[in-house]
Amino acid sequence: MNIIKTKFKDAIIVEPKVFGDHRGFFTESYNKEIFHKNGIFMDFIQDNHSLSQQSGTLRGMHYQLSPKAQTKLIRVTRGAIYDVIVDIRKESPTYGQWQGFILSADNKRQLLVPKGFAHGFCTIVENTEVQYKVDELYSPEHDRGIAWDDPTLAIDWPVQNPVLSEKDTKHPSLAEADNNFTWE
Repeated sequence: MNIIKTKFKDAIIVEPKVFGDHRGFFTESYNKEIFHKNGIFMDFIQDNHSLSQQSGTLRGMHYQLSPKAQTKLIRVTRGAIYDVIVDIRKESPTYGQWQGFILSADNKRQLLVPKGFAHGFCTIVENTEVQYKVDELYSPEHDRGIAWDDPTLAIDWPVQNPVLSEKDTKHPSLAEADNNFTWE
């Protein structure tokens, strides 16, 4: 696996080795030993899988408060997404900054989203399937979000009028959001 740093400490792109021939391909999407050799330690306890049928479906910007915060390892198994993370760790030198990445079934890249980041994605093709590992179970009491269109973040999404869940239309701005993350 190739580990690619992002502008954020602890957020990385994972590029697995892909072995292909006339039959198709084989890849290891996760290998705990390789992660440990690269200084990445977490205990994933659940896998999630979503399907977004329409291009332009936006899911985000989500996170869970501590002590139920989640690290996520995101990958696309069909289609493609524009995946975005926002640093919400108070006093971080990159607090309130965002970075976006194209993850697709074709490029097989994965994004490791550490605790202290809001995460969201927008599908850029129809019938996109996203799978991700988490190191903490879903907790409705700790579930929070930030407005996908917060003008202070100015995220450059690939759509103007995304397909949203009702929940994702009601998130507050970063300045107004519940947030118990601090920079260490």
